[in-house]
Amino acid sequence: MPVSAATATKIREAMARLLAGEPLHTNGALTKENLAREAQVSHATIHRAEDILAQWDAKVARPVLRSPGEVERDETIAKLRRQLRESKAEVTELQGKFDALAAVTANLYHENLALKRKLGTSRRLASLPAPAAEPGPVRTDG
Repeated sequence: MPVSAATATKIREAMARLLAGEPLHTNGALTKENLAREAQVSHATIHRAEDILAQWDAKVARPVLRSPGEVERDETIAKLRRQLRESKAEVTELQGKFDALAAVTANLYHENLALKRKLGTSRRLASLPAPAAEPGPVRTDG
């Protein structure tokens, strides 16, 4: 027994909402079960609407188990994971450079101490003499 015209209209409207990614009563997954929920009819009623199910099967070649929102979420997660991998690689590279700089600084410090011991001086740094005052402009008028 086919469905009534009013029920067929509800099912077609529900199908249009699901295919457009704008569900009102479901998570948006393109399944026949969701089509029944979206149309607010029983699962048995959906299967009695054979002509509408044929249209559904033609438009939904293979069922998509994720809603558009889930697809967007998964793409965002993938993007954030990629950014995290890139950031971790950058941090690892910078940490390597930092460690190398720390090693060079430590070596220079110890070489500096060894040179001071060799010279027999424990003075810190010698200050440079202050530059001599430069002469002002030469006056020629008199």
